[in-house]
Amino acid sequence: MQMNFGPKVTALTVSMLSPVAGPTKIYPVLLKDEDGLTLIDTGMFGQYDSLVQAIKQTGEQVSSIKRIILTHQDIDHIGNLPVLVREIPGVQLFAHPGDIPVISGRQSMLKMTPERISRMPQAFQEQINIFLEQLTQLGEITELQDGQQLPWGGGAGVIHTPGHTPGHISLYLPQEKLLLAADELRVVEGKLAGPLESATPDMPLALQSLNKLAGLPVQSVLCYHGGWYDGSPQPLIDTLVSAL
Repeated sequence: MQMNFGPKVTALTVSMLSPVAGPTKIYPVLLKDEDGLTLIDTGMFGQYDSLVQAIKQTGEQVSSIKRIILTHQDIDHIGNLPVLVREIPGVQLFAHPGDIPVISGRQSMLKMTPERISRMPQAFQEQINIFLEQLTQLGEITELQDGQQLPWGGGAGVIHTPGHTPGHISLYLPQEKLLLAADELRVVEGKLAGPLESATPDMPLALQSLNKLAGLPVQSVLCYHGGWYDGSPQPLIDTLVSAL
């Protein structure tokens, strides 16, 4: 299933098997332009076929991807990055500098630490160690800055929303009045919720980051976990920020 937010913006529904949460769905996004596609987030490593299938269901091909934007460093967002770089020569990569050292393999992941990996099943350890080595071979990653306006998909504004990770970003698409919240917000049983505390090392900072989303003329929110929410995040933001 796909969700179209206008002719240039499509949310993919990708099946994912998480080593922690089990089977679930995630929602990467395709932005469409005359020169090709921009993919926002890539899914879990070892599950490339699910991403490819979701892209094909939109009538598009992986080979049409020209750019990949990573909202942050977590493995369910950057997991298919190495194989995409191999499959698409010349694809451009973008991320906030707060997370680029991890995405490029120069620093350990904030949450998937060596100690945590050592407690995982052996097969997973072998997979993730290969994946981490592949990150060092990605090549250049272009920095995205807070407040930067991107031209793709009709336009998208970068909003640095740290806390879930140091370089976490959300994106605002003014033409669609759509907020791509990544993991700054979630949809849980049809209701909008704040970031998952157990996966957010600096929860106070993540809640403070919600202030950057306040006042945006948002009509709908797309969360990487939970999918589409029809409405403004403002009431939730007011509630969560008031508790700080």
